[in-house]
Amino acid sequence: MKSHLRVHYFQHIAGEGYGSCYDFLKAHKAKITATEFFALPVDLPLELEALPRVDEVDLLIIMGGTMSVNDEANYPWLKLEKRWLRRYLAAGKPAIGLCLGGQLIANALGAAVSRNRHQELGWMDVGRASHIPEECFQIPEKINIMQWHSETFEIPKGGVRLAENKVCRNQLYQIGRNVLGFQFHPEMTPHALQLLIENEEDLAIFDGEYVQSMSDLKRSNQTKFEQGNTLLNQAIEYVVSA
Repeated sequence: MKSHLRVHYFQHIAGEGYGSCYDFLKAHKAKITATEFFALPVDLPLELEALPRVDEVDLLIIMGGTMSVNDEANYPWLKLEKRWLRRYLAAGKPAIGLCLGGQLIANALGAAVSRNRHQELGWMDVGRASHIPEECFQIPEKINIMQWHSETFEIPKGGVRLAENKVCRNQLYQIGRNVLGFQFHPEMTPHALQLLIENEEDLAIFDGEYVQSMSDLKRSNQTKFEQGNTLLNQAIEYVVSA
């Protein structure tokens, strides 16, 4: 992978930071900067100029969050973020969206994001979609990965579905050669999971057949995180090599 990349990430809640890819990027001497939307004063008028210039970013990583992409009334910066995303993506720059991040990319490009029939929270199997072109990013035939979502994205126009499961059909998509949108959390580490559990204020809204208990999640073995972490590193290498 290229070294000295200028990597910028969008963070939406205090408990959901970079996760596993920080060490991977630092090992390649990346310069990492961030926009912490959760820390912005709610009454501060926001303009595109408050975000980095598109030509100053070599790779964008968009993290997850508890809000809906549709909740611009309570989170006015969502509208600004989507405007900036459209500008960034129009320039053909590499981007990876994780959970809410994947939903934001899809929504910025005109795809709907809506309530999924089932909530997913915990370690769930995700499988490779059928008929994926050879030049697309390839995931394992089956991967057990961390899920934490109530909503789902439609595949943006021109996108290719790469992964799915029986609970939520759209788990990963690709646009062009340089954009990947994940519904699941490949970046999850034991520490990141602990922070999510500690900072999650809406755990009571999660319920159903595909929601694991917090006590089970707290006992997650270190090895369960490794496959997703490796997948994310491979995804980063893929989009920046376009």
